[in-house]
Amino acid sequence: MERKQDEEIERWMRRRRRRQEMRRRRRRRALIKRAVLAGGTVLVLVLALVLVLPAVMKRAKKEEGPKEGQMSGAVGESLIVRGPDGAQSPEETADADSRENGGEDADAPEDEEEENPSYRFADAEDMLHPGDELVSSHAIFVDLNEGTVVAGKEERSRMIPASMTKVLTLLVAAEHTENLDETFAMPAEAVDYSFKYRCSCAGFEKEELVTVKDLMYGTVLPSGAEAAVGLAMCVAGSHEAFVELMNEKLEELGLSGTAHFTNCVGVYDDDHYCTAYDMAIIMKAALDDETCKEVLSARTYLTSATEQHPEGLLLSNWFLRRIEDKDTGGKVSAAKTGFVDESMFCAVSYGTDNGGKEYICVTASAPGNWPCINDHVWLYRRFAETGAD
Repeated sequence: MERKQDEEIERWMRRRRRRQEMRRRRRRRALIKRAVLAGGTVLVLVLALVLVLPAVMKRAKKEEGPKEGQMSGAVGESLIVRGPDGAQSPEETADADSRENGGEDADAPEDEEEENPSYRFADAEDMLHPGDELVSSHAIFVDLNEGTVVAGKEERSRMIPASMTKVLTLLVAAEHTENLDETFAMPAEAVDYSFKYRCSCAGFEKEELVTVKDLMYGTVLPSGAEAAVGLAMCVAGSHEAFVELMNEKLEELGLSGTAHFTNCVGVYDDDHYCTAYDMAIIMKAALDDETCKEVLSARTYLTSATEQHPEGLLLSNWFLRRIEDKDTGGKVSAAKTGFVDESMFCAVSYGTDNGGKEYICVTASAPGNWPCINDHVWLYRRFAETGAD
């Protein structure tokens, strides 16, 4: 019982630290944005000094080390009030941790301060604009080696991403998770969400103890809504808080002007949208994360044994299993599909040709599964280079 309470406290503390870090980043971005909009060059420089100088001084002080006979850190100078049983409460423990790190408004470590690299794709000079060759109404094909869009069809027009949304769900979860083997009791809210919106399911049941890793695979391979909502609640404490992290990630990727999500599943909403170009950027960011790439590349996966499923659940990525028999001029090795009535059949995939070149393909609004797959095949074949197998 005590061990379970300790685990709950540890998870609570980790989530609290994540929320504090996200608040600090939001404040810094807001300050800089206001300064830029005001056109105050001097103000920008002052803000940069205010934000950067404390981190530099802190690092220099850390390298210098404490003087002889002097206590190191603010914790040694603080009194921690304990309860009658002598134990610290979760709030007191978290506050002590906050003081040890310089307080809630302290600058994060230098490696956390750095923004993710900017993701941008330029249009190729000889960019192809397919017409009736593709049945999908939206499409984009990106040459990752050159960083260029080599084919596009309404690629910058607003579309409905459906369950391709879960690529961003996976990415945000991976970036905010420290232990993939951490277990989480599947909430009734997550399971009920799937039935309420008639979504596809991975098969997890209420109160089933599932690992974060299993939730990730359950989110992507069978496109399980209960897995996605459970993952969101495990990471951020609530579905709503997780969606905030998703939109912050869109802003970080430079997509907030053309993309906005209202849920982690892909359920239709007027305010849930992006472009094919945006989805290609999101896929590229996910492929740059080792955990995400591993999940998106799995053809099948067997979940851990639980009381409800002693032999685990066998999950499959049917897009990869179906396209592997097609001649794409190479290999399609990662993918996520999507479907809602308003978007029809969608998919985002990653593949290589026989010459080793890498591509990302996004299509939306195809009239069926196979027409969607065939559009991907056509684009890969159109740009495939012949080379040694």
